[in-house]
Amino acid sequence: MLDIARELNRWIEEGRDFAVATVVAVGGSAPRRPGAALAVDAGGTAVGSVSGGCVEGAVYDLCVRALQDGRTVLERFGYSDDDAFAVGLTCGGVIDVLVTPVSAAAPVLAKWPAAVARGDAVALARVTRGPAALLGGAMLVRIDGSYDGGLGGGAELDRSAAGEARAMLDAGRTGTVEIAEDGSRCPGGVTLFVESSVPPPRMIVFGAVDFAAALVRTGTFLGYHVTVCDARPVFATRDRFPEADEVVVDWPHRYLRRTGTDHRTVVCVLTHDAKFDVPLLEVALRLPVAFVGAMGSRRTHRDRDRRLREVGLTEAELARLHSPIGLDLGARTPEETALSIAAEIVAAARGGTGTPLTGSGTPIHHDRTGTPTAAAG
Repeated sequence: MLDIARELNRWIEEGRDFAVATVVAVGGSAPRRPGAALAVDAGGTAVGSVSGGCVEGAVYDLCVRALQDGRTVLERFGYSDDDAFAVGLTCGGVIDVLVTPVSAAAPVLAKWPAAVARGDAVALARVTRGPAALLGGAMLVRIDGSYDGGLGGGAELDRSAAGEARAMLDAGRTGTVEIAEDGSRCPGGVTLFVESSVPPPRMIVFGAVDFAAALVRTGTFLGYHVTVCDARPVFATRDRFPEADEVVVDWPHRYLRRTGTDHRTVVCVLTHDAKFDVPLLEVALRLPVAFVGAMGSRRTHRDRDRRLREVGLTEAELARLHSPIGLDLGARTPEETALSIAAEIVAAARGGTGTPLTGSGTPIHHDRTGTPTAAAG
């Protein structure tokens, strides 16, 4: 539900009842990943998507029914070879969709969108498989381990579920986990779907150049919290980068040392000036971040590589550097170059090859998950 949380929060503030359908499991080449959601309010207004169009009508009807009878249901949609006109996924995949009514009587589900809108680190855990009495049970779990709500199966089950949800929240993961009905860690009794909402990943762009302005726009579109940093105050201004979340005037390596980063952070070095690049990359390539890339010609890269070796970077550390940054798209303009850089970031995060899908035989969807293209789903 992360992709529609702000809209749902507005509905809740306006006192609207609604039902929300969430993809909780997928198989094969499904069009949307777990966490994708479609919501329908009592007036028939819909927001979001669970399939990109394949089964939206059927899921819409399930939401309307849930609003009428107040029941939570789990429905599976797949592809039927026997009936080409049956409701299903034309891509051949399978999705499980949990449909839940939300009203004042469901306080946990009503709190979730507000917490997401505030930017809180929270996880929503819901029962998707187990005893019928537990289906739709929900808990809102915070990063400190405290929680609201319950699954309806007793205190031990709630404590175990909260612990599992917190572990997934710590990792920023969305997915399923199995626990026993008695609350033990033995799988097989109850399946929980856990949606983790964490602050957006960071993209730090070093070098307040024209290419940076285009990359800021692209990074924002992909769901990053984007920072521009440059040591030159005449270039690092809010007027030049109005779409950046932050514009910082500081020496790049000094700023990177003191700012917060994590395993999802993307570092893009666009300065291609050795006095900035080398000390900055010396710091960046030793941080546990998701991606480090640097702009420049191949000649610049060779010179940069030599200088980085001279300051003591190892082969393993140098192997983490994406340089020259970007995929080969034949890019010329800042916007095209930003697209090239973004494409490489996505490919690195998702395990893509960057090759055309036409005639390649490579998978369209990859199993690896990493930095989100809009937060993380």
